[in-house]
Amino acid sequence: MMTKIVLVSDSTLVAHYRHFPLLTFLPCAPSELVPKSVYYFLKGPQDPALPNGEARYAAYSVRKLEAALLKAGVRREDIAVPHEDYLAHFIKEDTEIIAVSTMDPLGTGPLTMSYNVLFGTNHTPWVKVEWERLMRKINALRAGKKAKLVVGGPGVWEFTIEPEALQRYNIDYAVQGECDDIAGQLFQQLSTGNIDRSLLSSGFVSYDMQFHKSYHEHERFLSRKLGLAKGAPTLEDMPTIVRPAMMGLVETMRGCGIGCDFCEVTLRPLRYYSPERIGEEAKVNLQGGMTNVWLQTDEIFAYKHLNAKFEPNQDALVELFRHIKGIPGVKTMNPTHGRISIPAAYPELIQKLSAIAGASPSNWIGIQVGVETGSDNLAHKHMPNKTLPLKIGVDGTWQEIVWKGTSNFNKYYWRPAFTVQVGQMVETPEDNWETVALINWMSNSKVEGTDRPLEFTATPMQNVPLGLIKNRAFSAITLDEAQMSVYYASYRHLAKMAMRDARRDSKGNPLVKNGTAGIIYLGGWSMMKMVERIAKKHKVDIEKVKRWGLDREKNKQTVVMTN
Repeated sequence: MMTKIVLVSDSTLVAHYRHFPLLTFLPCAPSELVPKSVYYFLKGPQDPALPNGEARYAAYSVRKLEAALLKAGVRREDIAVPHEDYLAHFIKEDTEIIAVSTMDPLGTGPLTMSYNVLFGTNHTPWVKVEWERLMRKINALRAGKKAKLVVGGPGVWEFTIEPEALQRYNIDYAVQGECDDIAGQLFQQLSTGNIDRSLLSSGFVSYDMQFHKSYHEHERFLSRKLGLAKGAPTLEDMPTIVRPAMMGLVETMRGCGIGCDFCEVTLRPLRYYSPERIGEEAKVNLQGGMTNVWLQTDEIFAYKHLNAKFEPNQDALVELFRHIKGIPGVKTMNPTHGRISIPAAYPELIQKLSAIAGASPSNWIGIQVGVETGSDNLAHKHMPNKTLPLKIGVDGTWQEIVWKGTSNFNKYYWRPAFTVQVGQMVETPEDNWETVALINWMSNSKVEGTDRPLEFTATPMQNVPLGLIKNRAFSAITLDEAQMSVYYASYRHLAKMAMRDARRDSKGNPLVKNGTAGIIYLGGWSMMKMVERIAKKHKVDIEKVKRWGLDREKNKQTVVMTN
């Protein structure tokens, strides 16, 4: 078999995690605390390989790169996307490039770091264990051969913090940034070793805490040359995937535009796919056996948004959902990310989208939402546009907006997975107690007008300064009482959700279903008790955390749209 280009990702990006909500975060957990047997059971088996040894499904980023290379004229027979078990069948003497897409290779992603801070150690997360295993396998197979090892994808930023890791893993190049339009040229230059310096620079772009850009030269990094007339691929440059992606993922848009000061995504230019182009990718996944369409977006409610107030384009969203759900074979669909102010302000939009998607008690729509805080002050400071078109102080407090949005989501069978942050700039203990109050209030609430408890999860994440990551000093961060209380309130609610919903939401045959439900039930309770023990060591008054905010008068009716 003669393969010039081998495309792969680590196995954490091609697992189904028993199709249970939130288990995709499992690789962030410390390998020292989650036993190997439990981890691999919950991760679940990887899909079997195709007869030729290639992957049946691949990470979306890999499928996009594969399509870009084909569009650039690379021959189909020169590209392979192997199943990891069959890498040896493809990495041969003639292989020129092994390209690996990664999400969190060094275990310094926000959620992964949060565990290190919480436990006060430099634990090795499962995602890093999986990454290092893949690197060992690839390097053993390419030993003595000419193939260059190249990494790309969202996780490349971690190598900008720790560039020496490239040499440690014997990586020849890390490619930073979008490259749909230059993939063909890039891989040709990597193959020959003749890098066109008018197109690519040897170095990487970095940002400080205020997202001020700086450029750093480094021989193992390649990035689009600064000052090029075209700083990013256009919609026309972005290819349509030609083989199925994991989870039925399809790209809906790139960029976000909301402008939160802690998020790099806001720096990318906004580009929107048409429903027809999104549908083309969905059909590719359907042909591969998928029945779900997962709409990848950093902010679904900003899809073709109408104005600077970020009012949702309801017609465009309805058209998108109708087009996708109308494709024969589509059974379920959901977006990846969205903001909470939209269901608070536009419940009728959520009702329409739910009816189109077929949301129901047996078909919840999952969506990740960055709530980040319960504090009006921090919401104003770090993410003022995330509340739009509602305004804090005019349409209610941030907590009231979040409560109303969650209730309206739940009313029409959307379950949000919230992230909350501690360690933000200018944060005070009072800000974090406001987050505790929000979690407790919602955890003890019912969907407005019903007897159904609010359905949501809250995952705490540590905002770790880049300097501490670089110096490997992040485990020295000491959580104060209020920060530790946010962690405990979050995991206490998560345990409550796990114990309530594990059986209902588990998938598979009765044995697997019961096993998954049992582990999740026990795991949620165990994690809560572990965090509780840590909190007590931090002198946190557990009973105070449990009660905090519940005696306040909350006026849920204050959240109304204003002109």
